[in-house]
Amino acid sequence: MAANKAYKSRRVRVIVTALTVCSILLSFCLISVSAEEKTDMAEKRLCVGGFAFGVRFGTAGVLVLDTPSVISDGRKLTPALDAGIKVKDIITKVNGTEVNTAESISLLIGKSEGGADITVKRGESEITVKVIPVKEDVTGIYRAGLKLKDSMAGIGTVTYVDPETGNFGGLGHGICDPETGVLMPLRSGSSMSVEIGGVIKGKSGRPGEIKGYFLSERTGNVKSNTVCGVFGYFSSLPSLGEAIPVGTRNDVKEGKATVYSTLGDDGVKQYEVEISKIDRGSTDNKSFVITVTDPVLIERSGGIVQGMSGSPIVQDGKLVGAVTHVLISDPTRGYGVFIENMLNAAK
Repeated sequence: MAANKAYKSRRVRVIVTALTVCSILLSFCLISVSAEEKTDMAEKRLCVGGFAFGVRFGTAGVLVLDTPSVISDGRKLTPALDAGIKVKDIITKVNGTEVNTAESISLLIGKSEGGADITVKRGESEITVKVIPVKEDVTGIYRAGLKLKDSMAGIGTVTYVDPETGNFGGLGHGICDPETGVLMPLRSGSSMSVEIGGVIKGKSGRPGEIKGYFLSERTGNVKSNTVCGVFGYFSSLPSLGEAIPVGTRNDVKEGKATVYSTLGDDGVKQYEVEISKIDRGSTDNKSFVITVTDPVLIERSGGIVQGMSGSPIVQDGKLVGAVTHVLISDPTRGYGVFIENMLNAAK
């Protein structure tokens, strides 16, 4: 892990970009917790993260990105669209067979000249439609007219690690498809070691970004993808500092705080920010406003950049939250999530 452990594994050849923020906001990311659970949370101690990690996971079902036309007999046909399949649907079965990859869907549809029964999840509902594939002129393959996504990968920041269990939380928001804004349904996922290659500085109207590389070493499992963060466990603990108390939403106050983040090969650094406009009733990932005041961070990155999501926020010696969003119009400002919301979502 960058900043905490010098991995010597070889680089994967593909450059991985920073994970971006969901473009949709959900009203709730968890059910309410009992007074006893809240008391336990206030007594909990966690190690502050701030180091970068890679996320690679496959989806539970396959996301529909588009329903494009297929050229068959010289005509533009849209079998999937005509059958009622919509962008943002999640395909879960074809002819009763569970599917989790775009390839498996293509193979099953290709063998279904007379029609394929496709089951999709749409919101909280599940429906099955009959799609009649058509023979594509160029390839001779039967196609339904579907553009699909079945996996994602990117770089973010670890917020905390529980030294007793190895459990971790990061990002502070969910991993969403950038084209549709849909929260990606997690089937299986891995955390990966990464090497940070540099930062593209943010400007008004153009968010900055941390650039990095996946290394070959898998460091753990990602078990859930929620509105308030991604959660999993490390196979072996990285080098960590002393555990500190967790601050509840009522501990957060307007004023100075410290953000821990990794922007290069010089490891985790601390930067000063100001917290304001606290929404004590928040249950999503926009709990309060953050303004970067540290001149070093402003000079280095322009403020908050993509890939900093999950950077832990410490105030008065307590871990109180994590960075989640940047304002496109002003990269020195953004949002943070209560650590309480993240821990509730992790449960």
